[in-house]
Amino acid sequence: MNSLELQQLHKSYGTLSAVHDVSLNLPAGSRTVIVGPSGSGKTTLLRMIAGFEFPDRGRISLNGQVLADEQGALPAHQRLIGYVPQDGALFPHMNVAANIGFGLPGKMAAKQTRIDELLDMVALDRAMGTRWPHELSGGQQQRVALARALAQRPRLMLLDEPFSALDTGLRASMRKAVARLLADAGITTILVTHDQAEALSFADQLAVMRQGRLVQSGTPLELYRHPRDAQTALFLGDALMLPARLEQGLAHCDLGPLPIADPGRQGAAQIMLRPEQLQWSAGIVQSGAAPGCAGVVKDWDFAGNHCTLSVAITTVDGRQQLLPVPAAGLQAPAPGSRVWISISGQAHVLPGS
Repeated sequence: MNSLELQQLHKSYGTLSAVHDVSLNLPAGSRTVIVGPSGSGKTTLLRMIAGFEFPDRGRISLNGQVLADEQGALPAHQRLIGYVPQDGALFPHMNVAANIGFGLPGKMAAKQTRIDELLDMVALDRAMGTRWPHELSGGQQQRVALARALAQRPRLMLLDEPFSALDTGLRASMRKAVARLLADAGITTILVTHDQAEALSFADQLAVMRQGRLVQSGTPLELYRHPRDAQTALFLGDALMLPARLEQGLAHCDLGPLPIADPGRQGAAQIMLRPEQLQWSAGIVQSGAAPGCAGVVKDWDFAGNHCTLSVAITTVDGRQQLLPVPAAGLQAPAPGSRVWISISGQAHVLPGS
């Protein structure tokens, strides 16, 4: 069953089309991440779902209830949707308990049981209820903002880049904690981000936007392995693009003949490989032994437990090309080493290439 349904949403500001005919379904209890570069329309889409903006046309429904269509729109405060902005937006003149209890009915004493429950839920000590926002760390402020959004038991949670201001290590731990919390509560969630690692790790469903349009949606693994175009491929991670000639289930390219998923494709095309599909071995292997090619390590980028090699190969037309090849940090071959580069898995043929 779908919790949220977006049908051909369109929003313009003057002559600028911010969101153009976006349709998307969110299964109940799922986590959907909307990604895209700045100006792609992802925040405008989120604000329309929240009720802060209204679509020019299209339809938004939540659990079968129409929130917005051509006939009108339900006000934001009546939608029972939680919203956590990028900076948390805590009220500086209220302490933690008052921030969390804001919007709950009754006097503060009557709210306290629910406030304590929410502090427990976001793993904050109940004694922190008397602190002020400026006395909290960035991670604690985001937990308070999340508790405030959860206070009214929302049907849907919207997260607008809530981890972007946090340090890298804290960002990862907060992301995991929030994902676990929302999953345990069974709350359908939308996260907006431009961080590829965050999107891939948080999402059940990934939706990629570009220039106001929904380019592709599906599971993170599906989009990572089978992007619709080169821009999407590169937005979701490092990728190697190569021209190839397709023939009888093989892509003939500078790395040799590589298997592809669609044996029916023939002719010229562009293929994509993820760097982790490239593997190195010491020395030179006879070219007929396995698909791959010989190369020389020109440089390396050492990062402790892993390393990225820059390996020069000679293309079929005699040029030199550098390939990014991952390696374990302690076993990485030194610059100048001759290596054999082999390929694991299938090459992805970019549609329309």
